Amino acid sequence: MEARGKLRIYLGAAPGVGKTYAMLEEGRRLRAQGTDVVIGFVEPHGRRPTAAMAEGTETVPRRAVLHRGAEFTEMDVDAVLARRPQVALVDELAHTNVPGSRNAKRWQDVEELLDAGIDVVTTLNVQHLESLNDVVTQITGVRQRERLPDEVARRADQIELVDLPPEAVRRRMTHGDIYPADRIEAALTHYFRVGNLTALRELALLWLADRVEEGLQRYRAEHGIAAPWETRERVLVGLTGGREGETLVRRAARITARTPGSELLALHVTPGDALADTDPTLLAGQRALVESLGGSYHQTTADDVVQGLLGFARAENITQIVLGAGRRGLLGSLLRGDVGRRTIRESGPIDVHVVTHEEAAGAAGLALPRPGRGTGRKRFRLAMAGAAVLLPALTAVLTALRDRLDLSSDLVLYLLAVVVVALVGGLGPALLAAFAAGLLADYFFTAPVHTFGIERGNDILALTVFVVVATLVGTAAGAVTWRTYQATRATAEARALSRLATAMMHGQDLPALVEQLRENFGLAAVSLLERDPGSAARPRWFVVASAGERPPERPYDADLESPVDEHLTLAARGHGLSAEDQGIFAACAAQLGIAHAHGRIAPRAAGTGTGEAAERSRAMSLAMAVRDLRASLAAISASLARLADRAGSRPPGERTRLLTAAQRSARRAERLAGDLDDLGRLHAGALELHLRPVDVGEVLTTVMDDLGPGGRTISVSFPEELPDVIADAAVLARVLTTVVADALRRGGPGTSPALTAGVSDDRLVMRMTAAGAETDAGSPSLRPARDLTEAMGGTLWARAGRHRGTGWAVTLTLPLVARHRRAPGR
Repeated sequence: MEARGKLRIYLGAAPGVGKTYAMLEEGRRLRAQGTDVVIGFVEPHGRRPTAAMAEGTETVPRRAVLHRGAEFTEMDVDAVLARRPQVALVDELAHTNVPGSRNAKRWQDVEELLDAGIDVVTTLNVQHLESLNDVVTQITGVRQRERLPDEVARRADQIELVDLPPEAVRRRMTHGDIYPADRIEAALTHYFRVGNLTALRELALLWLADRVEEGLQRYRAEHGIAAPWETRERVLVGLTGGREGETLVRRAARITARTPGSELLALHVTPGDALADTDPTLLAGQRALVESLGGSYHQTTADDVVQGLLGFARAENITQIVLGAGRRGLLGSLLRGDVGRRTIRESGPIDVHVVTHEEAAGAAGLALPRPGRGTGRKRFRLAMAGAAVLLPALTAVLTALRDRLDLSSDLVLYLLAVVVVALVGGLGPALLAAFAAGLLADYFFTAPVHTFGIERGNDILALTVFVVVATLVGTAAGAVTWRTYQATRATAEARALSRLATAMMHGQDLPALVEQLRENFGLAAVSLLERDPGSAARPRWFVVASAGERPPERPYDADLESPVDEHLTLAARGHGLSAEDQGIFAACAAQLGIAHAHGRIAPRAAGTGTGEAAERSRAMSLAMAVRDLRASLAAISASLARLADRAGSRPPGERTRLLTAAQRSARRAERLAGDLDDLGRLHAGALELHLRPVDVGEVLTTVMDDLGPGGRTISVSFPEELPDVIADAAVLARVLTTVVADALRRGGPGTSPALTAGVSDDRLVMRMTAAGAETDAGSPSLRPARDLTEAMGGTLWARAGRHRGTGWAVTLTLPLVARHRRAPGR
């Protein structure tokens, strides 16, 4: 298998800092060393120094693409692959290709080159990064339409910052080195203000610093370096879900405030023997507090809380840990270990702060440990170790008090020790402790001592009764522990499913539901993935919703997978789950599948109507469509009849006109028949829609070709960067064909129907207008189009002018592609 190529990115804070020049300069340096370098795509933007730097480097000819009657050029991916250079220089990684190109985005072209083993050097402005889009819009007032998923940039083998101070960038602008003279003044007073450039520069530096931090973490992991490197102060606060959490968060925030550039992180460790059973309201409030103070909240699951805490701390290069004072009693701390003391003992070079709080005020007393949540391997070992320490220690104390206590007192104290062991470890350790306590009492406290013989019959009876009672008490205590575990686990499972169901009923979107699922199980990342039904040979997966860091984009990228159906699966990355937890995970996956299906079905159900009124509307739509279809067929018959009648005596121009009219009517009849077929299948529930991200420009090109010469008379006005919509491409093409054809039929003589598009909130709005249109006729063809549009989650309605011949307008809206569905898995 051929090795994947390496990606190098020159990152800049703004246009004009010298990214393209630096890329070309690197290409020239590599050529001087004998490397085979070609230019795949470079856009000099009229800058003479940039064009001069490109001279001497072989340039692969671009590919011409026709779009809306104009010719554009894009990188010819096939030509670069056929040339097979060692290095390809490709400018503007975030660029959106012209519709009709091989890929929608240039970064996808670059991925093909990398997969072919070709190294790529490219450029990128920080404002095009998806995660920074909202921040850049707030700073500059300009929303970037061309955006790059951060994951693409993170995968780069090398990122180099091309940095210039804001004053230097403005000087270059003034000298005409960035924009033409007619754009300089507007640029300097708007986008290229000193404040904007300074903020963008800081964004670039901070984003790159995070990437350097990620590289440092990878280096430490690859070389087995567990000790933290204090490259920056990183403070971690451990949250138990108790009421003291807010006190700890504020204390940790004060520590970070003392050191500029430090980071605040919060972690809740869920014990691995059950699902999280802490109060979700308290944790949610503490998480909100952490985020309001500029920190980040994390959740993980571990069998050992201390090991989970320290493992996360070492992985994140934490320098300080803030914990609350323990709330366990003295005996509980002796048997189970105190988290604070263990963390201090095992933290190594990490500083640990233990903060007192009101919840710890009563923790110093002597108290029996509460029954634990589980009796798994960890608790069994803990109980056995406790028995091995507690019983000899108690024997030593009783031996020292031999003269003051009799056998009955000794046996009562041994019974107390057996109960403690049973509460910690359950039935097995309790039985072993009862048997061991009986042997110890026989050997040390019955005559003759230091032998297992027994002289007095009363002692035999006492020991026999003790073993029986200890066994019964241990059995009862073990049963209580097991039932407590089952009840706690059932409560946690019910709470997890209930919270998910409640959130679904309250209308929370899928990303919020997936995030809740991730936190319930303490996973690193979770994705709900949907497979493209048309890619059976080579499955392509789309991320429907995701949560966490680096969520899996394909099932085989995940550590855990729970299929919902043949097209939908829930994939997770993180620690493994027990068999019981996997069952609950699968149940939650099924609930998410229901939520996803409901989200697709609900818009359709909202548009179909109910009861007799809906049925009458459907019947009327079909009747009017059939009437229009008959009219089209009659027009075809009449045109062909006139053409056949004395065909030789008619002039060629008239024959051509009649044939054109017949063909136009035939196409209209064909469209109507197709609409009727789709409408019938839709109402019968048999029409399967494949809702995917769709480029409206590409669909419109297909529509214009389908309309023939009539399509060339349409005036189209679309924004330069039009976002994709969620639709079925084939159905959308049929709807647009119907709308445009209806406008052409209605338009007055000498008029050209106009099609415009824009974005409103989270929807694309297209408007088809026909000036001077007839408004008294019905619109049977639009009724099937309306139903098909509503089935895709959109709306369609027509509106006529108040007076005859004053105009006709059809408005169509469709949902835009949600951010989490922009990057399909491959």
